[in-house]
Amino acid sequence: MLKESVQTIAQTIFPEVVDTRRHIHANPELSFEEYNTATYIKERLNELGIPWQEMANTGVIALIQGELPGDGVVALRADIDALPITEVEGRSYGSKNAGVMHACGHDVHTSSLLGTAKILASLKSQFGGTVKLIFQPGEEKLPGGASIMIKEGALANPAPQAIIGQHVMPLIDSGKVGFRAGKYMASTDELYVTVKGKGGHGAQPQQNIDPIVITAHIITALQQIVSRVADPKMPTVLSFGKINAEGATNVIPNEVKLEGTFRTFDEDWRKEAHQRMKKMAEGIAESMGGSCDFEVRHGYPYLVNNEELTQQARAYAEEYLGKENVVDLDLWMAGEDFAFYSQVTDACFYRLGIRNVEKGITASVHTPNFDIDEKALALSTGLMAYIALKRLGN
Repeated sequence: MLKESVQTIAQTIFPEVVDTRRHIHANPELSFEEYNTATYIKERLNELGIPWQEMANTGVIALIQGELPGDGVVALRADIDALPITEVEGRSYGSKNAGVMHACGHDVHTSSLLGTAKILASLKSQFGGTVKLIFQPGEEKLPGGASIMIKEGALANPAPQAIIGQHVMPLIDSGKVGFRAGKYMASTDELYVTVKGKGGHGAQPQQNIDPIVITAHIITALQQIVSRVADPKMPTVLSFGKINAEGATNVIPNEVKLEGTFRTFDEDWRKEAHQRMKKMAEGIAESMGGSCDFEVRHGYPYLVNNEELTQQARAYAEEYLGKENVVDLDLWMAGEDFAFYSQVTDACFYRLGIRNVEKGITASVHTPNFDIDEKALALSTGLMAYIALKRLGN
């Protein structure tokens, strides 16, 4: 009966959820600047008669209290920020804000949670306990909106016994979802390195200390941290994506700047690797006559899905969608600030399939042509509501 009730409401509100997603998609805002998005969320909650409070400047917390006896609390989270990416042209719902795009599906997460809120508000007389809705800013930017929300009390008053989040996945077909218990997504740190030398004419290298050559040695040597120091059973990634040397064909610059990322799944190894990378880079630079400033900006911890909660959520998803529409997930080296929640309370972060090859919807997140098969919005709202209600014991 519960499943049928949820599915019926989800199908009824599907057109509205599509419109909501398109509105949010057309009006993206960067991390910690989501003022209009937050206002829109609060207006929609007001329409549903759901009380809310502001948090972390542009964040919104809301509570839906069931009318039956029950003291359980489940939190549902959606991130609301967009990325500094220019969207491809030609979409009727394309971004109206130049250089800003919902290229990671946060418009899907937000519209889905608003739809879930409508389902739960419609069923208040049929469940006990409390559902806490967390509309969180700044997932895409350090220190991560989740860390700020937690510091300001998002997981208190009332404290949830579980928190659940969903995220789009272009590798999974629309109509399906994916789960993984235990460690799922990597910790993610940002590396900012400045290699200093002595610039001069490229035809007179003997008079200079070439920071480009030093940098080349550092980049190559640091990969030994992954290939020769890390336990082969411990997934570890070290990548540099930006090199800036203000020289020319015949000009050796004074310094080179590097930016990169380090990711893994163990906090002790993470700390050790930071120290080893810094020591190695500084040592190489010094041995070659230069110097190196090696800065590690600590990012998100690794994300762990509570075993019991995730197994429960997966079982509920199989009930709601059919076992054939629930798939296994592999470890994912991307980072996600939902990990902060998973370090505080039982958490389950699952994936919503949005791929449709026939419609040409296959692009990865964080790309200008990213899009979704909106059919996924027919299940994203109902599934989250169903999982929450089942978890509360209804």
